[in-house]
Amino acid sequence: MRKIRIGTRKSKLAIAQSEWVASWLRERYPEFGVELVRITTSGDRIQDSPLSKVGGKGLFVKEIEEALLREEVDLAVHSLKDMPAELPKGLSIICYPEREDPRDALVTNTPSDLETLSPFSRIGTSSLRRKCQLISMRKDLEIIPLRGNVDTRLKKLKTEGLDGIILAMAGINRLGIEVPHLEPISTSSLIPAVGQGCLAVEARSQNGFMRELLRPLNHPETELRARAERSFLITMGGGCQVPMGAIAEIREKRLILKAILLDWVNYERILVQREGTLSDPEGLGRAVGEEILSQGGREIIQRMLKEA
Repeated sequence: MRKIRIGTRKSKLAIAQSEWVASWLRERYPEFGVELVRITTSGDRIQDSPLSKVGGKGLFVKEIEEALLREEVDLAVHSLKDMPAELPKGLSIICYPEREDPRDALVTNTPSDLETLSPFSRIGTSSLRRKCQLISMRKDLEIIPLRGNVDTRLKKLKTEGLDGIILAMAGINRLGIEVPHLEPISTSSLIPAVGQGCLAVEARSQNGFMRELLRPLNHPETELRARAERSFLITMGGGCQVPMGAIAEIREKRLILKAILLDWVNYERILVQREGTLSDPEGLGRAVGEEILSQGGREIIQRMLKEA
C-alpha cells in the first residue's frame, strides 16, 4: 500500500487540522495509507519571546518545508496565516480547503465585549496587528504579551490576572473547545491576519500526482480570496515586524479586498479597500498594497523596521 505522509506541527490545533485533511484522503482514497509525521518547529521551541523579535511567522513552517524538500513527507498542512509571503523554491500551495471563520474573538472570564470592558483592562496577545488595532479602539487597554498554544493561553487567562485574551475563531472552531465567554469581533473593527481561517496544503511543485489527488478538496472561492490577500502581503514586505491585516470577500462576482497597515511606534494606520475581477486576485492584492505604500506606508515600514 502506498503511503501519503503529511508533515505537521505537534500542537493540538495543527494535529486537528492535519488529521482533518488525512481523514478526507482516507475516505476518498482508501487504497492509500495516510500517516501524520509530527515535526517540532522553531516557533514551537521559542515560547518566551514575541515572534516579531525572533524571526517571524516562518518559524512555524521552516522545518516542515525542509522535510518536504528532502522528500521525507509528501504534503504539509499549515495555517495559511503562519506562512511567510515567499515560499521556498520548489514548493507550492496545491490546495486551499474551504475557509473557516476568519474573525478574531475576545475571550473573557465574565461576559464582556470590547466596548464594555472595564477601563484599563489587561488583554493578552503577542500579535502586533491585534495590539495596534485594539489600542486604536481603546487607548486605555493594557496589552500583555501572550505566547503559547490555545490551551496555554486559556490557562493564562485565569492564572495571570488577565481580563481577556484574543484568539482566532478558526482555531476555537477547529478544536471544538469550550471557552469561558466568547465575543467574535467583526472584521470591520479588527481586520484579520492575511489568510486567517484558511488552511494551506503545501507540496513539492513538481508533484503533479499530489496536486490531482487534492484537487477535489480545493475551494475555489477560498483560493481566490487567499491569493488576493497573499499578493497584498508580498507587495508590502516587512514580515512579522510590520503589523498589517487583510480580508478579501466575493460579492456579486466581484472580489473586494480591505487591508490595513498599522504603526506600532505611534499607532498611525492606513486603511484601503478596493474591488477587482475574479480573474486577477493577485492584481487586486498588488493594487491595494501599492496604494497603501504610496499613502505613506513606505515611510511607516521603514520607521518600524528601524525601531525593531
